[in-house]
Amino acid sequence: MGEGRGRESDMKNKHILLVEDNPDDVKLTLRALKKNNILNKVVVVEDGVEALDYLHGTGRFAGRDLSIMPQLVLLDLKMPKLDGLEVLQRIREDERTRILPVVILTTSSEDRDRIESYKLGANSYIRKPVDFNQFLEAVQQLGLYWLVLNEAP
Repeated sequence: MGEGRGRESDMKNKHILLVEDNPDDVKLTLRALKKNNILNKVVVVEDGVEALDYLHGTGRFAGRDLSIMPQLVLLDLKMPKLDGLEVLQRIREDERTRILPVVILTTSSEDRDRIESYKLGANSYIRKPVDFNQFLEAVQQLGLYWLVLNEAP
């Protein structure tokens, strides 16, 4: 196997799960990742129920290879069906997903959301800046740390 193919396979396995219901925020996040040369595959789900279905291989993700988990979960808080805090709590309660790195990526500036996120086991809490350049910088730092520097369990 050539070196290039190994990296491609590594990038495929080191994917990101983006849990975001706002299509504009999805586009913005994907654009910021691409602009920062973060080439990892991004799986996008629109609500908390879909996020848990993906992580547990149920619903429309039935049969998914559960040996390949996301390298990083980017989780919005304000979503329909099941909000981000409930999703985070269920991720931490499940043995299969307990140690997944979860970064809250939200517009919420409420202290109680931030505090509750950390109480439930969030690895990081990032408030989405309104300014795209600030958001680009935040995504660059996020990608560098969680996808390059951090050593997964």
